[in-house]
Amino acid sequence: MQRAADAGVGLAALTDHDTVAGLDEAAAAARRLGITLVPGSELSARWARGTLHIVGLGLDPQAPGLEAGLARHAAVRHERARRMAERLARHGAPALHEQVLAMTGGAPPGRQHFARALVAAGVVADSRAAFRRFLARGRPAYAPAEWAPLADVVGWIHGAGGLAVFAHPTRYGLSRGALREALKAFVAAGGDAVEVACGGFGPGDVGQAAALARRHGLAASVGSDFHDPEFPWIGIGRLPPLPGDLEPVWRRRYLGR
Repeated sequence: MQRAADAGVGLAALTDHDTVAGLDEAAAAARRLGITLVPGSELSARWARGTLHIVGLGLDPQAPGLEAGLARHAAVRHERARRMAERLARHGAPALHEQVLAMTGGAPPGRQHFARALVAAGVVADSRAAFRRFLARGRPAYAPAEWAPLADVVGWIHGAGGLAVFAHPTRYGLSRGALREALKAFVAAGGDAVEVACGGFGPGDVGQAAALARRHGLAASVGSDFHDPEFPWIGIGRLPPLPGDLEPVWRRRYLGR
């Protein structure tokens, strides 16, 4: 929240992966800094051709359906972390499972936690190298996860009073045809918006995402996709404006509550 305030952001969402932990602390900091916080989460979802990320904005974090869904995903993340640790050990790196759990306080770990642990252990120089060498899809320690189906995830978001946003559409490594099919499935599940401006996007990415929003009648969202201060090329509040013909997601329903 301090980074957002320093960047001049007035409306910000916290959308950590498959969790709503941190929202209370973020809300307290946002109030102190004069920022309006949108409570959210970035939920993993299973689609026919792989995993998609669906951002929920304006969520009630105590909604029963969302709580149950997040508990399911927490168990998936813990199991995936165990397998990742085993794979690291098989490929000559420290297993790091206990270190990662200590880092998260027992909360479900993600790949970024393993990246930090690998840096701390002196195996790699930085998080980017950890992903490139061990953690990215296709690398030795990558482990897939059995996430909930896309329609279920969108249902959890709507059941919690939120809006469902198709995150960073050009980052899945899909062909244009496959990406259109993914958006069709998202729309069929009741999706509301697509992330058009995202941290690290180039002009071509913004144009492609905007075209998807127009084609499917979706609102447009923006998101830094900020994960870690070690990634200085992705900053909070440094995003291009949305194309003027697209409806911003925050106008579809007021999110500054």
